[in-house]
Amino acid sequence: MPSPERGVDILTFGCRLNTYESEVMRGHATGLDDVIIVNTCAVTGEAERQARQAIRRAHRQRPGARIVVTGCAAQIDPDRWSALPGVTRVLGNEDKLKAESWTPAALTQGNAVSDIMAARETAGHLVTEFAGRTRAFVEVQQGCDHRCTFCIIPFGRGPSRSAPVGAVVEQVRALVASGYREVVLTGVDITSWGGDLPGTPRLGQLCRRLLALVPELERLRLSSVDPVEIDEDIWRLLESEPRFMPYLHLSLQAGSDMILKRMKRRHLVEDAARVIERARSIRPRIGIGADLIAGFPTEDDALFEETLAFVEQASLPFLHVFPYSARPGTPAARMPAVQVVERKVRAARIRALGEAAAQAYYRSLIGQDLSVLMETADSGHSEEFAPVRLTKLSEIGRIERVRAVAVDAGGVVAETI
Repeated sequence: MPSPERGVDILTFGCRLNTYESEVMRGHATGLDDVIIVNTCAVTGEAERQARQAIRRAHRQRPGARIVVTGCAAQIDPDRWSALPGVTRVLGNEDKLKAESWTPAALTQGNAVSDIMAARETAGHLVTEFAGRTRAFVEVQQGCDHRCTFCIIPFGRGPSRSAPVGAVVEQVRALVASGYREVVLTGVDITSWGGDLPGTPRLGQLCRRLLALVPELERLRLSSVDPVEIDEDIWRLLESEPRFMPYLHLSLQAGSDMILKRMKRRHLVEDAARVIERARSIRPRIGIGADLIAGFPTEDDALFEETLAFVEQASLPFLHVFPYSARPGTPAARMPAVQVVERKVRAARIRALGEAAAQAYYRSLIGQDLSVLMETADSGHSEEFAPVRLTKLSEIGRIERVRAVAVDAGGVVAETI
């Protein structure tokens, strides 16, 4: 008995760039039936474990479905993913974005994993709908030319390459025309945007031109940025452009100079501290987040305490904390390891500081007027990216002017003005 039509389901793991690319694939795969796309992440072993578990679960629940695996983990080790039950095809990160990879005939042609290190262009993909979301993501940059000792992602994404300004403007115009009021610029290393374009423009210049050329765009936000690559145009926009959201998410990784050097990062603790101080001097209410790795190889108790002290002093309300995950083939994987249990303990201690900082930050907003993009009927995020719950229902996609009146475990409680 034939199975009923199920269309295309997409399971997305990892970063905002993957979220964007999943929507590109959704558009290309329209018309296919009973297909499950799994867009993997390779940042941590846990991310890969979750993707494998999802594939096995999908195969048990829908044994007749064709499962296509793609993303960074698939790009790096396609044979491993091909061997999983139910997987009919593995696509590389370049191949997944090509319309010809998603024809009925193509699904029968076996794996297609191009050499990602040979990639030299970022193709423009017009995406005008993001399933279940009120903010849209636009890919402005791909790949990474840096070689942090813990990171495998350059081998999944290839060299850094930038989308031209015109392509970004076209994408944003289409999204605004489709009703999106906030756009997030995303990529693997977005502060390297422009390095391969004529004249080597900087990310801030892209943001300035985008806001000028698409005046109807109400909110522009950046994804994760490198602390030492925030250019002067970005600082000027933070200071003077109300449509440029007052939020910075820093690719920090550690609060110890020794560990940062062993990670082969390009900043030291003092650099990060200066960025945080400058941001708060410009926009005192600015939301600041950071990525942090706990239990990096060689991190002894004293070095961990340095990170802990920095996190506490900086009082960062939006932390993404990961226990270190060894990635085969990276230099860090060959360094003396911290025990897995201890990595988890250290991650929990950093998260506890982050939760305390978040609560203090939310309390500082009480009595303040906020602008909230509604993501459900009663909740959304402010310009500073604070989670806000309204005391009465609103409309999804609406920007509400509200006043913060209280704080709960989930964030700010507010009333409409």
